[in-house]
Amino acid sequence: MMMHRRLFQLFWGLGLYGFSMALMLRANLGLDPWDVLHQGIAPRLGLSFGMTVNLVGAIVLLLWWPLRQRPGIGTVTNIIVIGMAVDLSLMLLPVPEGYMMRATWLAAGIVLNGIAGGAYIGAGLGPGPRDGLMTGFCRRSGWPVKWVRTGIEISVLAIGWLLGGTVGVGTILYAMSIGWIVHHALPWFRIDAPERAAIA
Repeated sequence: MMMHRRLFQLFWGLGLYGFSMALMLRANLGLDPWDVLHQGIAPRLGLSFGMTVNLVGAIVLLLWWPLRQRPGIGTVTNIIVIGMAVDLSLMLLPVPEGYMMRATWLAAGIVLNGIAGGAYIGAGLGPGPRDGLMTGFCRRSGWPVKWVRTGIEISVLAIGWLLGGTVGVGTILYAMSIGWIVHHALPWFRIDAPERAAIA
């Protein structure tokens, strides 16, 4: 029963994550660093945005090998589900008209992204490939998370921007708020293993 709950939460969390990314894409007011990279790469590969998300995720997962990081079920499904959810959502969502509507979609996208992150992380079935890259590098290098995370985010943002990805007010708002949202959402969704629950 516990695993069923974990899997259910994992899948709806990943689906919501993809939907939130589509909202921010449609708002066209700036994306988070990784999506700036995805948007910059997609037209050069001739792939949809979602397929590009999946491809980059798979490539990043290969970088886990020298870091001796082990993927979980959540890692693999992250690579598959989020990209599919983005493409499906982009097919269904219209382009918002007017700045106020775009701003509303941006705000909703950021909030839902944080909630979705808390949900799939809280399922405890393995980190996403990008998060695992960060934690693996931290463990192998001994560098603090804040330096590694900042270095990775700035690097992918710069490359994505040079390739034509959208950087704007949404990029800044995302950077300022996403950690806070995930931090407060995670306790609502964290599923403790039976042995942990018994100890608590």
